[in-house]
Amino acid sequence: MALALGTENKKQVYILAALAVFIVAAAGYEIYDYFSGPPSRPIPQTVPTPALRTPAGSGAQGGSGAEAQKLTNADIDPALHLDKLAQSELIAYAGTGRNIFSPNSAPPTPIAPPRPNPNTVAQIGPPPPPPPPKPPDIDLKYFGYSQDTGKAFKAFLIHGEDIFMAHSGEIVDHRYKVGSIRPLSIEITDLAYNNTQTIQLTPN
Repeated sequence: MALALGTENKKQVYILAALAVFIVAAAGYEIYDYFSGPPSRPIPQTVPTPALRTPAGSGAQGGSGAEAQKLTNADIDPALHLDKLAQSELIAYAGTGRNIFSPNSAPPTPIAPPRPNPNTVAQIGPPPPPPPPKPPDIDLKYFGYSQDTGKAFKAFLIHGEDIFMAHSGEIVDHRYKVGSIRPLSIEITDLAYNNTQTIQLTPN
């Protein structure tokens, strides 16, 4: 029993000694870290700023100048003054041009008239009356001619199934007056429409 107790005491002593060594080492590291401070960092290089030029006669020497005036907002009144607004509304417009704040102000006179649109045609007055209806074509056919002993021409005309022989100045079928007769054409006037047309020779 005495041997067993001696061995257990030695183990406990060894464990306590190891714990003591660990505690001392940890305490020494903390003390060293506290006194040594943070690790040194590289100091950034500053870029030198160029000196400002001062105008001649300003009294500044080198790159220095006078201190600027410092302003304060102690005298600013944020209140809304209705009496001053009413005074500004009572100011009458005294200009010679157009008052843009008045709906009764006439627009300025244009310097030049606007350009007309070429796509639109200006219409003055009422629209013109429609043109009269086109007269119908003369329903006569000139198919030949002849000459008498006096060298006067006689025209041969067809109207429907009727054949007419007429001198210049005669009336065919109570409606058509024969004008000048030529070998290749004849002038006929429609008395109902007062319309004169030239009919070309059309031989059968």
